[in-house]
Amino acid sequence: MIYKRFRIQILLRVIALVITCVLLSFLLTQGEYRMSSIIVVLLILLETVSLILYTEQTNSRLTKFFEGIRHSDFSSSFSDKGMGKSFEDLSKEFNQIIAEFKKNRAEKEEHFNYLLTVVQHVTIGIIVFRRDGKVDVFNNAIKKILRLSHLRNIAELKEVKDDLPETLMKMKAGDKLLIKLFLEDELIQLSVNATEFRMRGEEYLLVSLQNIHPELEEKEIESWQRLIRVLTHEIMNSITPISSLASTVHDILTDPETDEIHVENLSPDDIETIATAMFTIESRSKGLLNFVEIYRNLTRIPKPNFRHFRIREIFDRAHELMKPKLEALTIQCDCKVFPDDLMLLADPDLIDQVVINLLLNAIDAVKDQTQPKISITASVSINNRTTIEFADNGTGITPDLLDKIFMPFFTSKKEGSGIGLSLSRQIMQMHKGAISVKSKPGEGTVFTLTF
Repeated sequence: MIYKRFRIQILLRVIALVITCVLLSFLLTQGEYRMSSIIVVLLILLETVSLILYTEQTNSRLTKFFEGIRHSDFSSSFSDKGMGKSFEDLSKEFNQIIAEFKKNRAEKEEHFNYLLTVVQHVTIGIIVFRRDGKVDVFNNAIKKILRLSHLRNIAELKEVKDDLPETLMKMKAGDKLLIKLFLEDELIQLSVNATEFRMRGEEYLLVSLQNIHPELEEKEIESWQRLIRVLTHEIMNSITPISSLASTVHDILTDPETDEIHVENLSPDDIETIATAMFTIESRSKGLLNFVEIYRNLTRIPKPNFRHFRIREIFDRAHELMKPKLEALTIQCDCKVFPDDLMLLADPDLIDQVVINLLLNAIDAVKDQTQPKISITASVSINNRTTIEFADNGTGITPDLLDKIFMPFFTSKKEGSGIGLSLSRQIMQMHKGAISVKSKPGEGTVFTLTF
């Protein structure tokens, strides 16, 4: 085994080469050994080549190792027993590296299969495609939603809707769309969200599609039911006394036996009753007409005229308008803007209306407190969105009312139309923004406008 050691093998080969060279020198001095000299020269060449090839074994192994890594071929192994400790350590390291690569590849394959299983299992449709339209991944939900059996290129979605491929190709990271489709005479409303990423130098777009038509229908029916209940309540409140008073007047004016109208026998009390009834009927009718007019105004909000303006300006206008009421009720109102020159792109007239509505609600909430306080703060959130917060230390809103306060005509006040918050929400939606509320009974309420 000792002769298999690399160093000894090199030493023996060098010694053999030296001895052969000495032999050649001796033969060259003897003229009659020409043929033997040629044989010895060939032997020297053979020994030299053998020595070179033997010493280049390490390079060959390294080349084989790196080629395996480059081609992801980890089937080979290295064994250099008897070649010396340095070679044994080198082979051991090679085998450990190959084992780690095998382990990492197996883990990646398991992770990929795991993610693929998750993607295929989710009910939201997912399509991943390149910017040239080639589809890399699409899940079973896409097949179910779009009625497709295969999808190799986004252009194939023309079969679903002519402009659908172009719409998806134009999407960018963060874009959200609502797309309506008619498939097999069925209306489908898709909520589409997009995100972008790069992989191996290629740009990819991931698009998720979710059929929200059932949810929208459910919410629409629920909204209509709520609105109908409110409308019915308001109309019945006006119609019931009108009907009752009209019946009373009819009974006074009509002879019950002949069913004819007689005014000559009316007593002063009857005339006074009729006058009172007619006044009440007139009053309730005007109230009903006013209610209908308010409803019409709620559905006819003007289109926003967007322009840049300083938020401080709307605060100053609202504070100046409410100053007499704030001073009369000794309410402390603090308005803060961070930074002071913070700008907003919106319709200032419509936003004024929202600010005034929320300020009026805050005043009504704190007017009975011992130390009433309202705080209005405008700033930029961590998501780089402009927010305006209206905080008060009023009585707060009970949890059962929080989901109703934005309903049209719903109000917990003795006076009020109940359209202020509903109108404010519509205005914020027209600005692609949102209005939200947080409240705890006894601790106060915070309304937040997000632009």
